[in-house]
Amino acid sequence: MIGVVADKSRIAVIREFFELFKTPWESCEPQKHYDVLVCDETCNLEGVTAGLIVIFRKSDVHSTSARAMDSRSSRDDCHYVLYQGARIPIYGGVTTFSANGISSIQEAGSLQPAAYREDGAQTILGVGYDLFSEIETLLTTGQPACNASLPTLEWHIRILRELIVRSGVRLIEIPSVPEGVRMIACLTHDIDHPAIRLHHCDRTVLGFLYRALVRSPIRSLQGQMLIRNMLDNWLAVLKLPLVWLGMADDFWRRLDGYLEYEQDMQSTFFVIPFKGDPGKPGHRQAGKRRAAAYGARDIETELRELVSAGCEVGLHGLDAWHDPVKGRRELDEIRRVTGIQELGVRMHWLYFDSGTPDSLDLAGAEYDSTVGYNETIGFRSGTTQVYKPLGATRLLELPLHIMDTALFFPAHLHLTPDGADRRINEILNRVEECGGIVTINWHDRSIAAERHWEQTYIRILDNIRSRNVWTASARDIVRWFRVRRSVRFETIDGVEVPRLEENALPGEMPGLLLRVHSGSGSGWTDVPLANCSKGNHAPNAAEKHVFVN
Repeated sequence: MIGVVADKSRIAVIREFFELFKTPWESCEPQKHYDVLVCDETCNLEGVTAGLIVIFRKSDVHSTSARAMDSRSSRDDCHYVLYQGARIPIYGGVTTFSANGISSIQEAGSLQPAAYREDGAQTILGVGYDLFSEIETLLTTGQPACNASLPTLEWHIRILRELIVRSGVRLIEIPSVPEGVRMIACLTHDIDHPAIRLHHCDRTVLGFLYRALVRSPIRSLQGQMLIRNMLDNWLAVLKLPLVWLGMADDFWRRLDGYLEYEQDMQSTFFVIPFKGDPGKPGHRQAGKRRAAAYGARDIETELRELVSAGCEVGLHGLDAWHDPVKGRRELDEIRRVTGIQELGVRMHWLYFDSGTPDSLDLAGAEYDSTVGYNETIGFRSGTTQVYKPLGATRLLELPLHIMDTALFFPAHLHLTPDGADRRINEILNRVEECGGIVTINWHDRSIAAERHWEQTYIRILDNIRSRNVWTASARDIVRWFRVRRSVRFETIDGVEVPRLEENALPGEMPGLLLRVHSGSGSGWTDVPLANCSKGNHAPNAAEKHVFVN
């Protein structure tokens, strides 16, 4: 069992950190012995004993146990520590140690140890940054775009895990991937422009004409578009009057194209509720440009077909990010059109602020999937997991990692298809390494003229299919993580045992695992959680899966 000694004002951050780590812990009780104590620099260890004490600090003020340490504190906006080849951003201060320093964690600029070790009756490990402050920053402010490719929060979990295990302490946890897979993939689509026939000489059509006629040959010369796609764009311009007259198929009406590409992969479509409503201006002043030329009722037939095909439909919200009353009205509109009661949300243009989790909670949303980047791809919250925002009561956040417009828009990354493939593969590799989800957003019109980003999306699907992946709708993925979060640990005969409610996971969902680290640092054992939660402390060898680092 891990005991935690920290300022009580940090309890929400600490609780969420250990929901993501998902290992037994509790706030430290006086006179109780723990296998491990995790402390911040404000801790008072009087009367508390543990075999291993891990102290996270960022200031020059040392506890009694570290009084012999010399230190140097770095206080710029962002520093980095090096750990096993990873360059990990630290958004608070970093302290280095010249005495008893251990080289496995180094401050990147000076290459000085950012951790120390004292051996005695109990082992003390000091780490030169404030862990819980870092977690709070990641789950609230998030990471700047320059660090987008780094799953920083997952690396913080990894560091603490390995400090404990390599000190010889047995540790159990519930991994962030289901039994039998290495990662989870969530395919999503924001429906912004379901049909060009809904637009008549407006800004959207003018932009389409410019990009199809002028930008297409430029993109072709730059290697960003195939010549056949350029010709298809010119043909689409010629067909446009016939589309308006109802004499030709609408080339933007391609929702069925996603069903064809994804086949048996479940995906999620986020739908704008009301036509012509721009919502309240957010951090980016949009005016009427944020308003859509359709509402959910305009595509009711298509939405019901998606639901019949096994897809999920959610809300692409307008004002839900700041107003729970309007949010409830938006959710009710999607419920009326689809008949689905449990709905998730992704805000249009990714509008989100510190009050959004509370607003969406009050509106009745099951989850949100807004937290991501407009301008790049990666891990805004530093995590590959579903998490509960610090301002939420029940709402869970499914972070967004990869978005088509961020990859290809000239104002954003403006990548070639080959460049996009490399960046996407980097993210997929990181998620597979850490475990957890990759959430992908490919807009409805991105597989049509004039964008023609369908080949990149097909390669993403092929990449995912080549890995050991569970692909599911956003709703099912959030449900799986909600069950994982519901697991509680009980101590029976001195052994922590996880408890999972009977039938907590529907039969079609993959199961949970219990991972047991022996404390030798050489590997772990994975056990299907159902076997443990029924009181079997030592499952049969045939039920074990052993992995070595």
